[in-house]
Amino acid sequence: MTVALRYGAVAGATLVLVAATASARSANGVRTYTTGGTAPFATALADPGLFPSSQKATAFALTRAAGATYVRLAVTWRTIAPSTRPDGFVATDPTSPGYSWGDLDSAVEAADSAGLTPILDISSVPKWAFARVPDPPNAGSPRASALGDFATALATHFDGGTDGVPVEHIFQVWNEPNLTLDLSPVSASTYRKMVNAVADAVHAVDPANLVVAGALEPVGHKKVKGQKWYSVRPLAFMRSLLCVSKGAHPHSTCSKQIRFDVWSHHPYTHGGPFGRAQIPDDVMLGDMPKMRALLNAGVRFHHVRSAQRVQFWVTEFGWDTNPPRRHAASLALAARWTAESFHQMWLSGVSLATWFLLQDYRSPSPYQSGLYFRSGSLDSARPKGVLTAFRFPFVAYLHKSTVSTWGRVATSDQRLVTIQFRPGKSGTWRTVALIRSNGYGIFKAKLRLKATTKGWLRAVAPGSGTSLAFSFKVPHAPNIGPWGY
Repeated sequence: MTVALRYGAVAGATLVLVAATASARSANGVRTYTTGGTAPFATALADPGLFPSSQKATAFALTRAAGATYVRLAVTWRTIAPSTRPDGFVATDPTSPGYSWGDLDSAVEAADSAGLTPILDISSVPKWAFARVPDPPNAGSPRASALGDFATALATHFDGGTDGVPVEHIFQVWNEPNLTLDLSPVSASTYRKMVNAVADAVHAVDPANLVVAGALEPVGHKKVKGQKWYSVRPLAFMRSLLCVSKGAHPHSTCSKQIRFDVWSHHPYTHGGPFGRAQIPDDVMLGDMPKMRALLNAGVRFHHVRSAQRVQFWVTEFGWDTNPPRRHAASLALAARWTAESFHQMWLSGVSLATWFLLQDYRSPSPYQSGLYFRSGSLDSARPKGVLTAFRFPFVAYLHKSTVSTWGRVATSDQRLVTIQFRPGKSGTWRTVALIRSNGYGIFKAKLRLKATTKGWLRAVAPGSGTSLAFSFKVPHAPNIGPWGY
């Protein structure tokens, strides 16, 4: 499938945001604004517990209906490769006896049919491919050469040479490699070798393929007595990986290169969409500009090697809701936080945001961040307000005599968006502005509007319906995390 974001938001250049400009007022006094060129913003979904199931066709249809254009799929190397290598096994050949692609092919084909671009996320090591064996709960680490061989087989399998298998181009190297539950021991050097092995392999198959690196755990966890697992703080891990020093004016600390096309992060956050980490080198939503600046430095020093502009993605994020999760954000607050989180990501140069999950996990799991409440069948699943905010995000912030607005239409294309105002919690909505979205579906404008904190705005667009109403009154942001604690 085509890689729609290839020329999107970049880490190696200054992000250019062209302000919306106003046209003349119409006869009824409503002004029309036109959004100029901006960075793109696409959405994706990740729900590893659901997609291999019998409901995957429905799941992908709902994902696409939610406005997502990408889906993150687990590529479980351990189950695709043979547990014991048979005679004649050639790890780089996807047709070699022992490889089993059926489950992955089924998921990829269903995603492709629904109009979604898969992000193929490689993880999980066969027993024969370990460089460091697991020490439960820690995961161990693979031999980079073996991982590269598998990446060659994977990219070749999805390169169009196999009848009935779609062509795919995006390959993510591991999940949260700064966490020992996923890669142990945590080592920037080990992860650099893994990324380079995958990049060399998939780029040799097709130079247009994209390699996604990072996908980091947002906070560090020290080693403590009685606990075997730990994680390295993301900025510390990243500086070591990219050979960049600390400080406001970083310098190069080594000459080693890492080869990838997209950097990603998992900015799970405490205290709402503007929350910042309390400990240096952790990265929550409010700290994303720091990560982008560090990525830019790595690109500037030529430590990151890519044939194209390096992109910045979020490959996992979400907010639990109450109900069903006690102490999580209320349904209304989580919905507002969703739209605001997307706006903050976009301002930080993120061009793709991946939501976790499609539907809540079954209790007592802490993962209740679904766009839908848990149901025995997706056909009868009940949506949350978060779904509307995910599909058609819209924010509006009141200033002295103006209101700054931002949103993205669900169709991600050029539309005429109607902005409506209501002076209180009840009453009649009236149109106060029209904003033309750009080719990415982004619309933004600063409106002249006399209002108080009692006011509300909402957006209406063809193909998108009506956004959630956005209050000018800033709600209390409890210091809770994404999982409600």
